[in-house]
Amino acid sequence: MGMEADDSDQVFCEDPLVRSTSWLCRDDFDRERMLDMQRRMHPGRRRAYALLTLALVATGPWLGWWPLLMVIPAVASFKIADIVAPRVAHPEYVMFASWIASAVTIAGAVSLSGGPHSPALPWLAIPVLTLSSRFSMRGVIIGMAITIVLVLVIALGGDWRAVVSDPALVIAPFALFFCITFLSTPLMRSDIEHRSDAVIDQLTGLFNRKALSGRVVELAQQSRLTGEPVGVIVGDVDHFKRINDSRGHAVGDAVLTNLAYVLRKQLRAFDLAYRVGGEEFVVLVPGSDLGRSGELAERLREAVSADESGPVRVTMSFGVCASERGETFEYASAFANADAALYRAKRNGRDQVCLAERDAVPALVLAPASAA
Repeated sequence: MGMEADDSDQVFCEDPLVRSTSWLCRDDFDRERMLDMQRRMHPGRRRAYALLTLALVATGPWLGWWPLLMVIPAVASFKIADIVAPRVAHPEYVMFASWIASAVTIAGAVSLSGGPHSPALPWLAIPVLTLSSRFSMRGVIIGMAITIVLVLVIALGGDWRAVVSDPALVIAPFALFFCITFLSTPLMRSDIEHRSDAVIDQLTGLFNRKALSGRVVELAQQSRLTGEPVGVIVGDVDHFKRINDSRGHAVGDAVLTNLAYVLRKQLRAFDLAYRVGGEEFVVLVPGSDLGRSGELAERLREAVSADESGPVRVTMSFGVCASERGETFEYASAFANADAALYRAKRNGRDQVCLAERDAVPALVLAPASAA
């Protein structure tokens, strides 16, 4: 049985994080790709630092033990980035700061183990290798500039006379760093372009069904480990066929493109939106229960209803479902219940949010009905 709530009774989440282009990210896809890469690199980064620690222990009798201390700030910087990045509007700044911290940490270890004579100097190639996979070309250039400065500081501050008499001490590392950049950058750019073509909806710039399939598998695995709930929001444009029939498909496409932008502005860095049909969208909300997912859906509904920047003013209806805390996220059942709630919202008058209870229990109306 449906239950209506007045606007005055609704409690909404904090103001949404509005994301925009930055000098490290061209668009939201870049930003989301960076966060995805941050998650994927975590196991490899952990193993890499474990290996570097073992190498420092093994070479301690010859290089000294002080470089071991540099591992602590490096690990701490990445740990902080993993926690903070998904929660801020511009995670790229946090990630670039952690990259700088790792490069400075390795440079410190090199300085403490012999400066320009240290066999650990090539280790600065490790952060260089990760530049292209995480940042735009501007970030790669700035990262390389930082690396060059660090090498010069190590060389000239440690034993400048040795460098003057034997320039190969810095020329060889510089050649290595630039070769890594020249080779890795086009490979990564090609991978990004092909991946974008495969998982991005070309009209709206949102992720498509293929990307959604991969993401739900990841979230199911995460929920199995953490027990955190996952929210599913299904949205549909009200009377979209009427727009196509009366104004033409070009206007309909423009409406969808503008809607995608409006929806993205309301989402956090780790809330991902997908276009799964002509005018149907899905938003996955990790770590969000039914109530909080419903609040986000209502915020999306309000943003769409209030927007006047598109060629035609439209409204959207939303259905919401979420897994229970402590249970494994099952997308198929969550989507089915959210989709049923969406159709209830349509039947109740459109331009509203309905929350679906588990096992197809009748939906709960969050927003008052209003004809669209």
